[in-house]
Amino acid sequence: MVKKVLASMVILCANIYAQEAVLEKKIGPMLMVGFHGTHAPKESQICKDIKRYDLGGVILFDYNPVDKTKPKNIASKEQLARLTQELQACSRDGKLLIAVDQEGGRVQRLKRIYGFYGQFPQASELVKMDKQAITQTYTHMSKELQSVGINYNLAPVVDLDINARNHVIHSLGRSFGKDPKTVANYARVFIKAMHDNHVLTSIKHFPGHGSSVGDTHKGFVDVTKLYQKSEMEPYRLLKDVADTVMVAHVFNQNFDAEYPASLSHKTITDVLRSQLGYEGVVITDDLQMGAISQKYGLRNTLKLAINAGDDILLVGNQLDPSQVVSVKTLVDTIALLVRSGEVKMSSIEASNRRITVLKQKL
Repeated sequence: MVKKVLASMVILCANIYAQEAVLEKKIGPMLMVGFHGTHAPKESQICKDIKRYDLGGVILFDYNPVDKTKPKNIASKEQLARLTQELQACSRDGKLLIAVDQEGGRVQRLKRIYGFYGQFPQASELVKMDKQAITQTYTHMSKELQSVGINYNLAPVVDLDINARNHVIHSLGRSFGKDPKTVANYARVFIKAMHDNHVLTSIKHFPGHGSSVGDTHKGFVDVTKLYQKSEMEPYRLLKDVADTVMVAHVFNQNFDAEYPASLSHKTITDVLRSQLGYEGVVITDDLQMGAISQKYGLRNTLKLAINAGDDILLVGNQLDPSQVVSVKTLVDTIALLVRSGEVKMSSIEASNRRITVLKQKL
């Protein structure tokens, strides 16, 4: 009798362990994380995390917030190519999303100091060039990304340049202009050039960051009185060609009186998906930005983001060295939310399906 009870307990424990492992591997694909290191050998934590959780992706940075004298992930062409090869070798299918922000102008991670071209113009300057030169510029950019194993560019920006007091978009020249159709047309050129060299893209920052004054990196940004309906138009025009849509942390009471866009079911599911008809992957802006981290704890942030309809949760581990979050913490927290019923398994599975379709493009 004792033997039968023990055997039953062993089987029960084995089943529970198996179920937990399955859950972990469904949560993992929804995560894109930043990590410290210019190499990713088999014994590295990032490699172990990729293997254990079937991690969806990583985001790479050149600037090291912990030690400014050393690079975080990007030091040279040769080093970066080796790093991406090592990262893909850790993945189950060789389709790990390896992302950077490579827009041009002030926002380009592959800098000249590391041996890259590093002189791609900002959007506001690029629009002064003829169409052929623009195509050549973005083709050059995509080839450089492909050459070092980057398969996901968190660009182009499709925010409208409609507020001269805007420090995040206008002052940095990140917008293609004020007219939605014009912006969408330039974005199409960008996206095609990336696709020609097998690089995925993300149009950003939904539902629009161009009218804002504040910076969501630093704290709460309310665009309720400044926002213009035209800011959504590029997303409608590009919904069938966009690989992914990045959602901003801006708060707009006209969309949702309680939550910022990135954590808002009304904004993502009701507006972006239902009203505009977008069916692809939605990725958050960095969930460690001040607009989120200063108001919501990690558990609540993850719960709200998944329930809002976000598919990929971006945790850059870049903005504050004291707030680095491990992949294990992220997975364990989401698993608890699923077990408690605060996050539906159907939401996790829906995101997995969309992410799988996205990766099939690689």
